[in-house]
Amino acid sequence: MGDDRSMIDELRKLVRERRRYPLEAYLFLYQALDMAQRLVGEKRHVSGPELLEGVRKLAVEQFGPLALMVFQHWGIRRTQDVGEMVFNLVDRELMGKTDQDKREDFDAVFDIEEVFAPQRLMAEQDPKQLIPPYRVSARDLPSAARASNAP
Repeated sequence: MGDDRSMIDELRKLVRERRRYPLEAYLFLYQALDMAQRLVGEKRHVSGPELLEGVRKLAVEQFGPLALMVFQHWGIRRTQDVGEMVFNLVDRELMGKTDQDKREDFDAVFDIEEVFAPQRLMAEQDPKQLIPPYRVSARDLPSAARASNAP
């Protein structure tokens, strides 16, 4: 737990000093790294393009058609922004890299506005995923709540 706490403290310090990307964006990046490792099938170092595929897939899963809006809110407008975040973490020793890794690995890998275009994501969305899996009816509510909602 101490390691997690010191890592969060270091991330907060990075965000205060650099101010370009919020803490949530960095936390999302760690989740995307986990996703990228699952996509390649093993816990190993991933390349810039592999990490970006994890970013893409996780963003679509977590945010759906709102992904572009979330990324814009975070100040992520190009894949190079993700690379900048990665190297901010590398500089703080909060993420590792190999001698072959470079910032250019993140240059124009895909167009964020195109990949996360809400219309495109809505067209690709399975309509069954948009329906809540369970709907609450009045009979599911405790009797006191039913009584207060009665006309």
